[in-house]
Amino acid sequence: IVLRSEGLEPSFCSDGDKAIDAFRDSKPDVVLLDVMLPGKDGIEICRQIRAESGVPIIMLTARTDTVDVVLALETGADDYVMKPFKAKELVARIRARIRRFEPETVEMLNIGDLVIDVAGHSVRRDGVGIMLTPLEFDLLLCLAKSPRQVFSREALLEQVWGYKHAADTRLVNVHVQRLRSKIEHDPEAPDIVVTVRGVGYKAGGV
Repeated sequence: IVLRSEGLEPSFCSDGDKAIDAFRDSKPDVVLLDVMLPGKDGIEICRQIRAESGVPIIMLTARTDTVDVVLALETGADDYVMKPFKAKELVARIRARIRRFEPETVEMLNIGDLVIDVAGHSVRRDGVGIMLTPLEFDLLLCLAKSPRQVFSREALLEQVWGYKHAADTRLVNVHVQRLRSKIEHDPEAPDIVVTVRGVGYKAGGV
């Protein structure tokens, strides 16, 4: 009822074993996924969805499920909301993930040996595409647009995730690791997304 009143059209599935088929049938703009489901749990469903789609995934977790939060993020979730939550908070998280961006004035950006097609929402190296989720692309673009700026984790949470208040900086750490695994020649010695110890992250290779 709350989602519909906000102009969103939800499709429900309460059986983990049927969730993947429901996802393929409904082709949603964003997935809300409870960690605790009968049949397959939310972590396994998240893993399967991420294997075939970059659709934004928001996990719903209990306050005590800190291990599940980390596991969900490492599996591919973009964000999470802890239960119990306020309806306004959930709607804000959904809108942050499906928001429509203002047209960019810059069409192409380079970071290291990567070429970012801003309008096309794609990243290439030597003409070969690199598959990123929308959130991973937003994170890379945020850094690439300000190559000399060091971003704190809190600043990235605001600019990439849309948080307006203090939030879990693990979101940033896990997604930086995932991004590095896709774009760095050596993720253990990154030169595109660089850590500035004690501060945050910046674009390297520029």
